Amino acid sequence: MTEQEKMLAGLPYDPMDSELIKGRKKAKLVCFQFNQTPPNQARRRKELLSDLLNHQGKFYIEPDFYCDYGYNITLGHNFYSNHHLTILDVCKVSIGDHVFIGPHVMISTATHPIDPVERRSTEYGAPITIGNDCWIGGNVSILAGVIIGDNCTIGAGSVVNKDIPSNSVAVGNPCRVVKTLE
Repeated sequence: MTEQEKMLAGLPYDPMDSELIKGRKKAKLVCFQFNQTPPNQARRRKELLSDLLNHQGKFYIEPDFYCDYGYNITLGHNFYSNHHLTILDVCKVSIGDHVFIGPHVMISTATHPIDPVERRSTEYGAPITIGNDCWIGGNVSILAGVIIGDNCTIGAGSVVNKDIPSNSVAVGNPCRVVKTLE
């Protein structure tokens, strides 16, 4: 099993594997080019990210944008992200249709062993899914393994470390459901 296969399976893997380094370098270059493209060249920005991300239709991402690999990210139709979105995509990140993300949001499938010796040479992750018609407020952190259902609103500044059921308004650190939509 390759290190990439281990990574995508959520198993401990060596992040210093040459193929993984190559993939990260490619994504970092594309993100750099995207972030440095002038605002009046929206078409060029879109082209750069279209080659990096899996997308199902119309999407718009404000700079600055950062990711680890890009190829593990799938965006649904009509996706919008405000400035400073970071997606650490060591595992799959699936984002549904009509999802809107506020500024300074971090979505991280990556995590590390608690054991300090093991942490020196391995990491692992778990996929993240965000359903359709979700609004993710500014400064939200979504952590490895989380599933956010359809029609959810995640309040600004929340740290989402557990699943959020569909039709929920959830806020806080840790994020918790405070209202269910009828």
